[in-house]
Amino acid sequence: MASPIYQIHVELQDIQPKIWRRLLVPSDILLVDFHRILQTAMGWTNSHLHLFDVGIVCYSPEDFEIEDTIDSRKVRLKQIFDKESEKMLYEYDLGDGWKHEITLERIIKKGDHGQIPRCLEGAGNCPPEDCGGRFGYAQLLQTIADPDHFDHEDMMIWLGGSFDPAFFDLNQINQQLSEPDYGCIWLE
Repeated sequence: MASPIYQIHVELQDIQPKIWRRLLVPSDILLVDFHRILQTAMGWTNSHLHLFDVGIVCYSPEDFEIEDTIDSRKVRLKQIFDKESEKMLYEYDLGDGWKHEITLERIIKKGDHGQIPRCLEGAGNCPPEDCGGRFGYAQLLQTIADPDHFDHEDMMIWLGGSFDPAFFDLNQINQQLSEPDYGCIWLE
């Protein structure tokens, strides 16, 4: 019998406007692969360390050498989640501290679910890498919204000419999720 599919809600914490995704993922996926799915779905570039925080235990790849963590290459999502409404935190870029609340919304046991993993819906563009966490991102949004701000031109150059905080492309995310490594570049 096939493993259940999990419907997961992922929301970047302490950000306005809200940035979130709703995903279907295999329940038996390794956490290290779930990380790749999250990177692609949210729009990150896999350029920094990450960990999963379940409260009493944290998980990350062993080679990150993060103290008091269990190797995420040996743990499956279904070992963390087994009941709807359970939550955990996923932190990406331990310097900027991007915390994502992950909630198991539904356990789907039967049926043809199409492409798995798949993003069902979402909102908001991922903040640019290395923008300084939530406070830096808030400042970035203020700066680019004001063409008269003294840093506006430099910030726009740093962003490559444009940045739309509302951008969300469901088709692009699902295309990437269908690729090897779920569209996530993985440096081993």
